[in-house]
Order: sequence, then C-alpha cells, then structure tokens
Amino acid sequence: MKVLYFHQYFNTPKMAGGTRSYEMARRLIAAGHEVHIITTWREPTHKNDWWHETIDGIDVHWLPVKYSNTMSYTSRIAAFFKFAVKAGQRGCRIGGDLVFATSTPLTIILPGFRAARKLRAPLIFEVRDLWPELPIAMGALKNPLTRWLALRLERFAYTRSDRIIALSQGMADGIAQAGYPKDKIIIIPNGCDLDLFAEPKIAATQFRANHPELGTGPIVLYAGTFGHINGVGYLAELACFMIDKMPAVRFVAIGNGVEVEKTRQRAKQLGVLDANFFQYPAMPKQELVGAFSAASVSCSLFIDLSEMWANSANKFFDTLASGTAIAINYQGWQADLIRDHACGVVLDADPAKAVNDLYSFLKDKETLADAGKRAQQLARKQFSRDQLGQDFVAVLQNAYDEIR
Repeated sequence: MKVLYFHQYFNTPKMAGGTRSYEMARRLIAAGHEVHIITTWREPTHKNDWWHETIDGIDVHWLPVKYSNTMSYTSRIAAFFKFAVKAGQRGCRIGGDLVFATSTPLTIILPGFRAARKLRAPLIFEVRDLWPELPIAMGALKNPLTRWLALRLERFAYTRSDRIIALSQGMADGIAQAGYPKDKIIIIPNGCDLDLFAEPKIAATQFRANHPELGTGPIVLYAGTFGHINGVGYLAELACFMIDKMPAVRFVAIGNGVEVEKTRQRAKQLGVLDANFFQYPAMPKQELVGAFSAASVSCSLFIDLSEMWANSANKFFDTLASGTAIAINYQGWQADLIRDHACGVVLDADPAKAVNDLYSFLKDKETLADAGKRAQQLARKQFSRDQLGQDFVAVLQNAYDEIR
C-alpha cells in the first residue's frame, strides 16, 4: 500500500517538536508499506520549491513555507492555505493507494481531500485538537463570518473522511457530537517512545553536566510550546511561591512560541529568572531525553479552559516514558489517569493554591519515586508507541481493504 501522508508540521527526533507522524510512518514502513510525507520546511533556506529526501525509509517532501507562532494571525492563515494548495498538487503527482491527513491546522483536509478524490483513494483524517472549538473558546475567532467558515471547514473535514482517528475520548465525543458516525471514529492516543528513554541515568547526568546553573536539587520541568493556551507563566508563578519554601528546587522551561518573551519578563518581574527559574530555547527530542530524565516532576500546562481537557499533549507521554512523576494544572482524562495510577499530582489552576500540593509532593521522596515508577508502568501497559503503532497500521490497512 502506498500512503500519502499530509502533515504540515512534520518533525524527526533531530528536530524540536512532536514526532508522532515520524513514529507512525516508520511503523507503516516496517509493515511493508510505502510512505510519502508531504510537509513544510519552516526554517530559513535558499530553496524556494519542493525537495525530497529519504529519512529512515520515509519519503519526505518538503515545501519551504515560513511559519512561527509569533506571526500575525493573517500571516499564519496565509501559510496554511499556501501549503494546502501546493500540497494537493504534489500529492496528486506522487499518487497513492490511501490518503492520510493529520491536523492541525484544519486546512490540511483540503490537500488530503483533493488527492483522495483525484486518486479515488480512501481518506483518513486525524484530529489532534478540536478545532475550531478551541480558538472560539479562547476568543481568537471573534468575527462571526470567520467562525462560520471555520465550522463549515470542520464539517467538511468530517463528512469527507472515510475514517477519523481521535487522540482522546473527549475528542471522539466532540467529533460524534458534530454528526460523524461513532463507529467510524477510532481512538489512538499519543504514545510513549520507551526506546528513546532506555538509558535515563546517563541522559540525566549529561543534562546536569551541561547545565551546572541548575545545581543538584529537584527540577520541575516544562518542555513544550509557549503558546497562549499553555500559559507557561504559571511555572514562573510557582517558582516565586516556592523559592522560600524549598529554595533548592529549580523550575525549568524549555521551548519556543509566542509567549517566550512574555514568560521571561514575568519571571524577571517576579525576581525568579536565573534564580530558581530557568528558561531555554526548544531542543530536539533526542536532547530533551536528558531534561525529562533529570527532572523530579515534569509538567503539562494549560490555561484554565475546559475545552482543553480532551488534549493529548506530547509532553504528558514523554514524561510517562521517562519514568518521571507528572504534574498537570487541568482536569479531564489525564487527571483521572494520574489519580487512578498514583503517578503524579493534579495541581490547582491557581499557582498560589497549587504550590502547597507541589511542595508536599516534592518533599515526600518515597511517594515521588514511586510515582515515577508508576508513570513508566502506565507507559508500558497502555501507551507503548509500538502497540499504538500496530493499532494505527491496522486502521489504515482495514480502511483500505474495506473501502477499495
């Protein structure tokens, strides 16, 4: 089976960002299929058109399209549609037996649908976020016409797809509420790359050696996007409340995004920047292994917005894979997992209230160590990328067999 795989923001482990598509593509290839990833190159380059390379058996087709969370909303929309038009053309030329398109952005459905119709191939759509529900909830889509168009695009994506993969039950419920048949929705959450964390002690030692400014005390880590929806300033607030209670704790934030400078300035304003709060640019996933392994607690953070409770954040699963206790500041299915498996702590959305629970958790070394062990047990039992990859391959193969 030749699979056309549309993902606007594809990453390998040598790049910063999530690697779900890379891992799933590798498993498709291991099962004997041919995979063509159609994606964008977001960094500066002298090239101005498509180029192709083979990465670990994956045929990757790169199109230079400048994109950053710091760009204006209009510029980002323009980048989405530029890619949608050219990716559809590219996919039709490459050809394939099955088309797979993964969001975000939601506009990824446009090249996916175009290629599927042209090639008369099944179309599978993967929903990583319930969009446009989230930007509407955040107030980002204020214009009634823009909202209407976004909701129409969402309905178009669902009604034109032969199968939909959701990353959580909450997402699946949202898709079903939009009118899509439940029996065609398959849940495959983000996974844990256990092989990547095979030598955590060595990785942790190296990370500590590379960052002597962090000392030898406990580390509370956030490694992810600094977006409006993440509210990473929450970590700086925690650092401020913790500095007198437990001075040895270091709060570490790693990543890029629109609120990088805002978070830095907030930490500076609170007097914790480079005291007990340290901020670093995004790192490739391979380098982040050391940060996760060195941390006593790793966080997944979002602003207080119930629409985000269905998320399936990469950082949550990397934390489990590393055998590190997890802390989150929201409710939903991940909070239930933490409570049910005693693998971390669910913090209040208000950092002034959350700090006491985090302090108690860090202070109890036995509970902390046990939470880390339970986190990795959960990773192995429920979220192994190998098992989820097998499920993913089976979904695509079954769709191809049934629809073709």
